[in-house]
This record gives sequence, C-alpha cells and structure tokens, in this order.
Amino acid sequence: MIKIYGIKTCGSVRKAFDFMNSHDIAFEFVDFKTTKIDTPKIKEWISKSSIDVLLNTKGTKYKTLNLKELNLNDNGKLEWLAKENMLFKRPVIEFGDKLIVGFDEKLYMEIFAK
Repeated sequence: MIKIYGIKTCGSVRKAFDFMNSHDIAFEFVDFKTTKIDTPKIKEWISKSSIDVLLNTKGTKYKTLNLKELNLNDNGKLEWLAKENMLFKRPVIEFGDKLIVGFDEKLYMEIFAK
C-alpha cells in the first residue's frame, strides 16, 4: 500500500493526490496535522533517504523558527523533525521499501505508472 504523508493544503501534496487519482493508484493519506511522526519512523525514513532531503529548509516553519541560525547537526535536525512535523518536505511517500520525498511527475511516472 502506498502511503502519502503531508498536509491537505500543500500544493505538492495535492499534485501527488491528483497524479495518483488520475492513474487509478490507491493510496492512504497520513496528515501531519493529526498524526505525529515519531523518532523511530523518522530514522527509518532517513535510512531510505537523508535528513537533508526530509528537512524543508525553504518552508515557512523553518524560517519562523529561525533554525538556520542554530547551525543544527543531524541529531538536532532529527529532534526538530520529531518535535515539529511541519518541517518535513512534502509529500513523503512510502512505497514498498522506497521513500519518495517531494513531487516529481517524471519520477512518479517511472515508479507508479508502469
């Protein structure tokens, strides 16, 4: 089962929904606003991607928390992601043993629309 993590109001998440729906691909949605992503899950994601891919340094939450000034190491980044799920780049998609972060239509076509 494909799981899409994000928030419903995010443009990239909506694009992922539209892609999946237009290709008749079933998925489960997990809302960051109502479901807290814990440290073990984040560590699992990091093992499939990287902390720097998962952490959205261009987002409003990152900027309003002034995290750039903290010069966070990987442990600090992990702590902040566990504390504030709105810091994740969206969408985060679990598919089998794969993790896809962000919306990339070409990549989605290669992976999902076979």
